[in-house]
Amino acid sequence: MAIRTLLGAFRNRSFSSRVAPYSRSLKTLVLAEHDGGSVKASTLSAVEAANLLGDDNSISLLLAGSGPSLQEAAQHAASCHPSISQVLLADSDKFTYPLAEQWAKLVHVVQQKGSFSHIITGSGSFGKNILPRAAALLDVSPITDVIEISGSNLFVRPIYAGNALSTVRYTGSDPCMLIIRSTSFPLKPASAGSVSNAPSVDKVDTSSLDEDDAVGKSKFISISSQDTERPDLGNARVVVTGGRALKSAENFKMIEKLAEKLGAAVGATRAAVDAGFVPNELQVGQTGKIVAPDLYMAFGVSGAIQHLAGIRDSKVIVAVNKDADAPIFQVADYGLVGDLFEVIPELLEKLPDKK
Repeated sequence: MAIRTLLGAFRNRSFSSRVAPYSRSLKTLVLAEHDGGSVKASTLSAVEAANLLGDDNSISLLLAGSGPSLQEAAQHAASCHPSISQVLLADSDKFTYPLAEQWAKLVHVVQQKGSFSHIITGSGSFGKNILPRAAALLDVSPITDVIEISGSNLFVRPIYAGNALSTVRYTGSDPCMLIIRSTSFPLKPASAGSVSNAPSVDKVDTSSLDEDDAVGKSKFISISSQDTERPDLGNARVVVTGGRALKSAENFKMIEKLAEKLGAAVGATRAAVDAGFVPNELQVGQTGKIVAPDLYMAFGVSGAIQHLAGIRDSKVIVAVNKDADAPIFQVADYGLVGDLFEVIPELLEKLPDKK
């Protein structure tokens, strides 16, 4: 009887919930790569990705380096995107070259002071080299190769060389660390040069880095890159790629001549790189660069699954191969079964020179 009376009292009485709704304050740090006094396009793509995490997201850009080029990059960073609210500047000779040990410790120091909810970078060699080490220092698991952001903790990434997509929910502690595919987050035309209120530029105290033993364990030796006026492979509108079927570095020059006529970037398959035809910085594919040009032209490329994983986002794919059963034809918009040693010279003859 007493229990029945008690239950009746509960039914007749209204209760207000004392549990406050969960809300996560968004504060994102973007690791910025710069060259020649300008912030690279991959970094601006990371800023675009940060915008998709949620409303009222405060985005800070972390720049590190030394000398006049860093100051020029800072000026560019402060005016290149309207979503950037702060530029953090680490000016030290330790960052003349982007070594993982120095940068990872810098990210650790900045995170301890700034308490960011997210840390994002692009999927180039810069980001892939730095972010995993920084994640280890912060004791969190990074999420790599993100191609879609559905919320502040919900992300999509390709698996099985791009043949399937995996949706990942991050449930760990802050910060959530992401490496994004730059080609999946293109810069919106209205974003460039439309900054109304310039962000603050604040210097980072780097004195604590001198006390870290890991910082001095690696040193820069040299950098080798092709001195060319061709567009950057990762951001080019047109890409011309050659495969192992070109047989030699001398023959690969036909690809370079065709690229010059089209104003295109030059790419290569892993087989062509391993054979020594071109440097590995031109490799396209799962273990090379991911590209998404308006036009992708493949000559003598069979279409291995690892290569196709790097070109899936291309708008139009044109393939030339004398093997009619080559897998590249399954994804190509236009295909020509023919000998590249006949097709390329004919194209060079008929295409006008680029003005």
